[in-house]
Amino acid sequence: MAAAQHPPRKGGPNTASKAGAWTIWLTVGLVVAGCVGVGIVNGGGDSDKVSPPTAQERDDTVAVLARSSASQGVCYGWELKDYFGYGDPVSVGSNLGNGVAVEDNPSCPRWLQVSVRIYYPSESSDSDDNAYVDVNGSSDFSSTELLRIANGLERLGVTEKVFVDDPGWAATRAAVMLPLLAVEAGAVEPAATPAPAAAQPSPLPDPGSDLWRDRWGYLLAAGGLLLVTALLITVGVVQRRRQRRGVVPAQRAGAATAASRTPENA
Repeated sequence: MAAAQHPPRKGGPNTASKAGAWTIWLTVGLVVAGCVGVGIVNGGGDSDKVSPPTAQERDDTVAVLARSSASQGVCYGWELKDYFGYGDPVSVGSNLGNGVAVEDNPSCPRWLQVSVRIYYPSESSDSDDNAYVDVNGSSDFSSTELLRIANGLERLGVTEKVFVDDPGWAATRAAVMLPLLAVEAGAVEPAATPAPAAAQPSPLPDPGSDLWRDRWGYLLAAGGLLLVTALLITVGVVQRRRQRRGVVPAQRAGAATAASRTPENA
């Protein structure tokens, strides 16, 4: 009799190895997903977000830079970025307006720009917050001049701590200081100060009449004589009136005495 043949058993060594591989890959996937989720949660907080300048700060900065650019012939601007950010910067602007950069701008053959990158590490990191500040410019500005301008920002109070605490305000504040620091570094000529208008000379006094200028002594003497004469005449008139007042009462008294005499009294 032929020996009975048994069917092959299911679930051999190949099946067990495949199950183990799937388990390993599933574990790795869960670990990676957990790390990504933690990174998203830690990176999505408001405390790690680079704050842009306010609308008022941007408008005021554009107005100041426009005046400086018109007087010095140099375009000035700012650029604020997140160290981990990609794509558009957090804020950019210049004397040409908010959102308009000066770098590679055909309207700005000469330009200076303060570039700021803010580094906010995750809460689980041991790194500190940092701000990386650079001053860039067109090719006619030397690296020494750009370095002097960048170092001047901290001297004027815009320090790394200020950039970390309030990036938007600090970036616009640094942009406003660029014209002054560029003049101090000798990279830009100071703005021309308009000369005050020449004052009109005061008119000469009226020379007057030659008669009064040449004969003023005689005229003064004549006026004095007239004044004395008028005074004497006035005194004479007053005395004459007093004399007449004294004579009239005397005459009236004599007339009354004569009238009182009657023929009988006579």
